[in-house]
Amino acid sequence: MEISQILTEIYPLPSASISKICAYIKEVSYEKGHILLRADKVEKKTFFIKKGVVRAFATPEGNDITFWFGEEGETILSMKSYVENEKSYENIELLENCDLYEVDIEHLQELFNQDIHIANWGRKLAEKELVKIEKRIISRALQSAKQRYDELLNNRSSLLQRVPLKFIASYLGITQVSLSRIRKEK
Repeated sequence: MEISQILTEIYPLPSASISKICAYIKEVSYEKGHILLRADKVEKKTFFIKKGVVRAFATPEGNDITFWFGEEGETILSMKSYVENEKSYENIELLENCDLYEVDIEHLQELFNQDIHIANWGRKLAEKELVKIEKRIISRALQSAKQRYDELLNNRSSLLQRVPLKFIASYLGITQVSLSRIRKEK
């Protein structure tokens, strides 16, 4: 997916504003298994997925808990670092070899001060990330595991082909045995 398409899907931008952002973006590639962002570290970069799949996870009390997947076109960032310049909560692991677009948060902040269109784009990015988080919280609180699986199947079925089932189960908040049971009922 091209960076101009990713940027405008977040919020429509004039071509001059896209060019300003693109001047600070570089393409990078990392191999499957690479930890892109680390918990307990102030992250200085934001990424956009050109190609590949990633997961966000934390390890409270040694338990590996997956709480987000990202695919082509999605943004990878620590909201805590992006908004407050503080240490992040999550790790981001690449589940496939990935091609990414990388930009320093500091450069984005400079552009926010220079270009109202980019400032609005940055606000919209934060709003969209907030809505994603809200949906995940509400889903976990109000839906059964089967409902969460059905939603994943209906809205992001490609993940079931690209992500190991142990991470899918963790994302759904269930064991692999329970996931197998739900899948057999289909």
